[in-house]
Amino acid sequence: MELQYPAFWRNASSKQKRIYLILIVFVIAFALTAIGSYVPLSHSDSQSIYNDVNNTVNSHKGFVSLTKYIFLNNFSICLLMFIPFIGPIVGMFIMFDTGIALGAISTVKGYPPVIALISEVILPIFWLEFLAYSVAMAEGIWLSRRLMQRRWFELKNTAILICICAAILIGSAALEAWLIGIGL
Repeated sequence: MELQYPAFWRNASSKQKRIYLILIVFVIAFALTAIGSYVPLSHSDSQSIYNDVNNTVNSHKGFVSLTKYIFLNNFSICLLMFIPFIGPIVGMFIMFDTGIALGAISTVKGYPPVIALISEVILPIFWLEFLAYSVAMAEGIWLSRRLMQRRWFELKNTAILICICAAILIGSAALEAWLIGIGL
């Protein structure tokens, strides 16, 4: 029995399929982050996660140092997501774990996780980082399929997308460092 794809997928060009896949991955990643933010943690566990986040930010003084740290952290995570077969799975666990950290921070600050999620979604950093991660995980899926088909040309597309994600994450890191610097 052959798998039947929906008409919108069957009739789509390769480029459209990539965009659809990025959107699907984005929705799943956001859902996992939201679910993770509601994982109940003890106050001491929440406080420990909150302290780790604060110590990381405080240990990188200055705009350039913090931007570099944020970029290298986010880009290394993003690169993992490009790995064929396992990268998208690892990426989804990372998104869930991000939600857990977000929930822990909201617990320590004394507000519900939904407020933390809304406060993230209204910032452009969220959209930039989730776009980069969604592109990476979607390409990890796409690359897995192409490698099984022995279509090695996909490696060129992967390299291009890695560069695009790096550019997105550099901009996001600079914006995040600036917002932290002004106290947001």
